[in-house]
Amino acid sequence: MKKEKNSKEEKLEVNQVDSNDKATECGCDSDSSCNCNEEGNIDAVNTEIEELKAKLEEKTRQCEEYLNAVQRTAAEFDNYKKRSIKEKEALSLDVSIDTVNAFLPVVDNLERAIKAAEEMESNPLKDGVEMVMRQLKDCLERLGVEPIEAVNNPFNPELHNAVMHITDEENGDNVVIEEFQKGYTMKGKVVRHSMVKVVN
Repeated sequence: MKKEKNSKEEKLEVNQVDSNDKATECGCDSDSSCNCNEEGNIDAVNTEIEELKAKLEEKTRQCEEYLNAVQRTAAEFDNYKKRSIKEKEALSLDVSIDTVNAFLPVVDNLERAIKAAEEMESNPLKDGVEMVMRQLKDCLERLGVEPIEAVNNPFNPELHNAVMHITDEENGDNVVIEEFQKGYTMKGKVVRHSMVKVVN
């Protein structure tokens, strides 16, 4: 009888241990008041999913903000590079124009020397001046310097500087009839205006 009683007590203790383990797993204090079920677990999982979704949306919004900021910075840097290149090109052109402008009086004097020697017979000095003039004109052409066509063309204040006006019925209005000093352009920009006489 005692053996049967002991075995019953052991079984009861085992059942109590099992129920205590189950209570510990679900978080309850005792097996008698356990209200845990699958719906509670599902609610907890759904709540966690919603929290993760909210965090993901927040991180996605932050990523979009960072991407927009990076794109704006890249666009600003690209504009800065283009602007810097244009400024450097403009500065380089201005320096080149100043340099060419310093040589133009030499060109003028060589042209005058050649014009004065037109009636002279061929001699080494005249040939040498003409050779220097050709070389100088070749250098100017390579730099993009071009002479402004003035005579018999309409007067253009952007290219010509009128120092004399005359009235002549045979010619049309605002026509250049004489050039006192040749003008030049460099890459579309005026280096020196042509000094001209304009009719009417």
